[in-house]
Amino acid sequence: MHPRLIKNIFLSISSILLIGLIYKIMLLPGGLILPGYFLGGFLLIVLIALCLIITAILLLIFRKSDSLTLFAIITTLAFLVSHYFLYSPTLKIIVPKGYTGQVTLLLSTVDENMLTLDSNGIGYVTRWTFKKTWTPPAVFDSEGRRLDKQCVGFNPSTFWAKGYSTSSTYPGRIDYLSFEIVPEDKTGQKQYYDKEIFEKADKTKLPQSE
Repeated sequence: MHPRLIKNIFLSISSILLIGLIYKIMLLPGGLILPGYFLGGFLLIVLIALCLIITAILLLIFRKSDSLTLFAIITTLAFLVSHYFLYSPTLKIIVPKGYTGQVTLLLSTVDENMLTLDSNGIGYVTRWTFKKTWTPPAVFDSEGRRLDKQCVGFNPSTFWAKGYSTSSTYPGRIDYLSFEIVPEDKTGQKQYYDKEIFEKADKTKLPQSE
């Protein structure tokens, strides 16, 4: 394959991945003080700087190589890895018709996510899903009506609240992700529903220790 073609291919792939990465960074949940896009943007700048350093080092070894081609290849690999780490599944959650209250997804030992929630708004997710999920879900009631407009997240920059519950009668702790579904006349207003989930959870699906 012609070197110019190789360079153009990797430059195109790298550019597309960069655009996708910037889009994901704009959606990242924020921290306690700084918004997610600020932290993500800073890490992206560091990543590109590291790619430049690695390119310079490789040019000392492969002196006849084209610097732009090497940089395009390295950034393509770096951006692919970054996309994997920033990936978040968009969960499809089904709640009972007319349900309002807290939606709680518990970290569990199930092999597949259980996203059709019970009457208490509780579902169960795998460890991978628990760790990777940060984007808002698609929420429907049992009749297929979409409820996204009634969903209220943790705060304006972070949709999912993450926490845990403990009990003296249970050997482990219950880790969970949560948000609220509010009545239509309370759209956008957090209601701070009851968070006592321990007695409502199916403990056979939960890890016994952390």
